[in-house]
Amino acid sequence: MRILSIDYGKKRTGLAVTDPLQIIAGGLGTVETSVLYEYIEAYIQREQVERIVIGKPMQPNGQPSENMVRVENFYNRWRKAHPEIPIEYYDERFTSVLAHRAMIDGGVKKKTRRENKGLVDEISATIILQDYLQSRK
Repeated sequence: MRILSIDYGKKRTGLAVTDPLQIIAGGLGTVETSVLYEYIEAYIQREQVERIVIGKPMQPNGQPSENMVRVENFYNRWRKAHPEIPIEYYDERFTSVLAHRAMIDGGVKKKTRRENKGLVDEISATIILQDYLQSRK
């Protein structure tokens, strides 16, 4: 079964998923946040998902960021509707910075980075998931 991760954003949300053996995290894509819930419900109909890991938006000083209210709303809605698929928070501090660095180090052109803002969200979700997998070892 897979683990799905969410880098929840105000406008768009990055998604990543493990392989069925939960060894490798890979980007799944970016969706508009307004259709995220429905997208994930459709995804779990096609793929077996064991759990969802959602980035917990924190400021560097450890305080919740302004996006926390939106993340909590999604988290609570999911838990109530789908108790069979647990959802848990994972600290997402600095994942956007790491995602930008990964894009630069990977040779992604400046124009692509500027035009494809969703790529940062997808990479951030992948970093969250890879960190989560490492923390379980």
